[in-house]
Amino acid sequence: MEEEKQNQKRARIRKRADAIKDFRCKNLIAVLENPSDIRNIGTVIRNVNALGVEKVYVVDKRGGLPDDWEDLRDRRSLSKASASAVKWTFVKRFGDTESCLQHLEVNGFVSIATSPHVKGKSNLYLDECDYTEHAKLAVWFGNEGRGISDLAVERSELCVSIPMFGMIESMNLATSSGIILYEVAKQRRAYQSQYRRRDKRSPRSEPLPTVMPRERADDE
Repeated sequence: MEEEKQNQKRARIRKRADAIKDFRCKNLIAVLENPSDIRNIGTVIRNVNALGVEKVYVVDKRGGLPDDWEDLRDRRSLSKASASAVKWTFVKRFGDTESCLQHLEVNGFVSIATSPHVKGKSNLYLDECDYTEHAKLAVWFGNEGRGISDLAVERSELCVSIPMFGMIESMNLATSSGIILYEVAKQRRAYQSQYRRRDKRSPRSEPLPTVMPRERADDE
């Protein structure tokens, strides 16, 4: 009986993995620069997984996280905060901002920084930007208190901010990452549903869907 339950669980996992494959945003990475609260890391990982972002990079100069992804998956605090999303999400740790930037640049990624303040050479509100312009994109989120570093801003193509209309002009890391990554992933998913390659080359004869059908509760 127990073996049958495990087989059914594995079958559901395989079915879900197959269903989400075409919705994942390839070559899209969320970068967390020196986050101070491990619970925020877990929540961002949960956002990343739910929104179909491919990977998470964490700049962790204090050495609070293990280098190995398998070790990360076993961290109870991370697993709880991410609602177990860390088990299904690729996470890589870097010891400093420079090494992370170098890794991204060597592999052809363009970085954009996020900040509620005007920073860097180019500044746009979230919905003013075309996030499909670059084939490989890394979206940087700064420390909860200090924000994004000058180095990350300097090496980024532009700085993106969320329009705000209240007395408080900032959001916590978990909230801001969810809002920003939703818009970025939505645009990139719409693009890859229409084209196989960059620069609008190789149009698909049959566009991929951009929204998954809702599952009935009794089907889960």
